[in-house]
Amino acid sequence: MRKITLLDLYNHPNVQKYVKRSGMVHAISTAYHAYHLAIKLGVNPDLATKAAFLHDIGHYTWYKNGHWDYDMYKENDIHAIKGAERAHRILVSLGEDRSKAKEIALAILLHTDSYLPEGTLELNPLQKVVALADEKDEEPGGSHHYRTITDLKARTMIKKLDEMVDEYHAEEKIKHSVS
Repeated sequence: MRKITLLDLYNHPNVQKYVKRSGMVHAISTAYHAYHLAIKLGVNPDLATKAAFLHDIGHYTWYKNGHWDYDMYKENDIHAIKGAERAHRILVSLGEDRSKAKEIALAILLHTDSYLPEGTLELNPLQKVVALADEKDEEPGGSHHYRTITDLKARTMIKKLDEMVDEYHAEEKIKHSVS
């Protein structure tokens, strides 16, 4: 049984503030991509969708002369670091299991290599799912952060994704009880 849902996260005032800043459509789309990738790759879809939904919660805005400066953002970006901390704090405050909150935060921390020195990291399956889900929704110049959605549509999509995760876990529970 999940302690908190995506809708619980969506309703949190800090999630509203920071996820709207980085793009609610992108967050929800990335969570849907993560769900499908998690099912395909044998990763817990609850953790994957939460991490994907919150993956850009640490975004800052980078403006120069009143205009978004994508190059300056790419050069100075540390949103994954800030986002991991922010997401962990929110998850724990809502009552998420601390070990799950840590897994989600680490997936957020490692969803991008934009702030890391050259080289490669060995990502675990959850971290790979979140990174791949983010890549699937990216658009050139960061325009994926500027798509818009109404609150009603966002809530509807979040509730549907919660239902999909709950259904998956119910089916898994039945499989394990008869085997």
